Amino acid sequence: MSRMHFQWDWLCLGVLIISSVTAEIENEENRDTDVEVEDFDKQFEDDDVDKDKSSLEVVYQTPKPTGEVYFTETFDGILDGWVLSKTKKEDTDDNIAKYDGRWEVEELKENTVPGDRGLVLKSMAKHHAISAMLTKPFIFDNKPLIVQYEVNFQEGIDCGGAYIKLLSRSDDLNLEYFFDKTPYTIMFGPDKCGEDYKLHFIFRHKNPKTGEYNEKHAKRPDVDLKKFYSDKKTHLYTLVLKPDDTFEMLIDQSVVSKGSLLEDVVPPVNPPKEIEDPNDKKPDDWDERPKIPDPNAVKPDDWDEDEPSEIEDPDAVKPEGWLDDEPEYILDPNAKKPEDWDEEMDGEWEGPQIPNPKCETVPGCGQWVRPMMNNPNYKGKWKPPMIDNPNYQGIWSPQKISNPDYFEDLHPFEMTSVSAIGLELWSMTSDIYFDNFIICSEKEVADRWAADGWGLKKLVASANEPGMFTQLVTAAEDHPWLWVLYILTLALPVGLGVLFCWPAKKIDEDIDLKKADIPKSISKGELEQEGQELEDDKVELEEEKENKEEIVEDERGELEETKRELMKETKQMERKDPPSGTGKGK
Repeated sequence: MSRMHFQWDWLCLGVLIISSVTAEIENEENRDTDVEVEDFDKQFEDDDVDKDKSSLEVVYQTPKPTGEVYFTETFDGILDGWVLSKTKKEDTDDNIAKYDGRWEVEELKENTVPGDRGLVLKSMAKHHAISAMLTKPFIFDNKPLIVQYEVNFQEGIDCGGAYIKLLSRSDDLNLEYFFDKTPYTIMFGPDKCGEDYKLHFIFRHKNPKTGEYNEKHAKRPDVDLKKFYSDKKTHLYTLVLKPDDTFEMLIDQSVVSKGSLLEDVVPPVNPPKEIEDPNDKKPDDWDERPKIPDPNAVKPDDWDEDEPSEIEDPDAVKPEGWLDDEPEYILDPNAKKPEDWDEEMDGEWEGPQIPNPKCETVPGCGQWVRPMMNNPNYKGKWKPPMIDNPNYQGIWSPQKISNPDYFEDLHPFEMTSVSAIGLELWSMTSDIYFDNFIICSEKEVADRWAADGWGLKKLVASANEPGMFTQLVTAAEDHPWLWVLYILTLALPVGLGVLFCWPAKKIDEDIDLKKADIPKSISKGELEQEGQELEDDKVELEEEKENKEEIVEDERGELEETKRELMKETKQMERKDPPSGTGKGK
């Protein structure tokens, strides 16, 4: 019974390892992030759905808002209300300055939902600009602002953005002249160049003293964004701004960044109360040296600065067999002067040199020189020792004065009203897909909108996911350390069989043989003697079993320790992210 219980423990350990590999595949999107997962409509979360059938039986209906909205767009009908820019980008070569990038309304290339179409950026290495007026302007007063839309990098992305701009409300706003300098209030969305993966949230803050606008950038998310750019899936991007001056950025309804408009943006909304005096200058006699040479120190009389750092080794002896009269290199006897060699033009010809073959079997050739060694008497140039500076005054810094530009804006949420939405982009990759824009104030409205659009795309993509074996191989290509887990998982049943199946069978056979040897009719004395022998065998078997259990227990401890070390190394490997470069299509 004890042996069966112990084998059960090992079986549980095997299940745990297999579960950890499966969890790596199923939870890959959330494993690198510490996010808060929002509630999602249960309509698309039935675990018993037949995935192969669902992709064929999906019936798409254009999403309809369920509450008050400021803007919605599904691109399922005609491209009504959207205006292509007719102007040029400033400070750019004329041959690429024009906003002539092409847009189309199309279905997704992969995981297509029949009838569901989106706006697609079609041109490479061109400027694109398209915009539309909101149904009604959004005024930043006592209601939250929620901006949400979908993006799919159908061909991946090398360098380019997929962010949107909420254009500032003004009487002279003309969408035909929408370009990079058009005033905007908020810019939000993904952007990537090289290995620098960004999720922008930028707002333009008006200085109450000067009336000038300055860009404020939300701090970068602490999560790895790479998979959202490379998996060719449709992802949902959401920005939530609240009247209490806080914000949240979500991807696929999971919070990837949140903070305060007052504390978590760069540069800060409010300038410092005090600044360094620009007219203050460090005095000429200010001493910033913490240590100085001891002025009372004297060079010792026996200090010889002329001793060289290295000298010839006096104990060195010329190796036996050294050929003093043989040069290390000789002229190549097989070399011949080229036929076209002109001594008047090229000078006297000299054959090339080769290593002296006589020197190959001896310690060396040519004049023997003693090797050099460190000089034990070398001390170098004498310098007085350093002591604490009695006149040390510390590192000088200018005095503080009141900041003449100081102001305090306690509610940066109260931004400039917005009246239009625009896409002003540059990309080195085509076929960037946009869909299902919504601007509203209620989270429930945005979630219901997401369920009817993005949720359906997610369901179809899940139905078309590859099998478990393909996922395991793909995951191991991205994370090679997974092969170790795979090998351990496959080797575990074999090890269990060796440890438990064969020894158990042998013990059972021994017991059966001993039982077969007991005679059917024996005397009382023989019975007592046989009983004592059986008792001794039982004790011996118990001791043998205990010894084996101790050995197996030690092996199990070693396996668990190995697993913990693997998991620790895994976390260290995944925290490495060498960002480089930046790119915006603003």
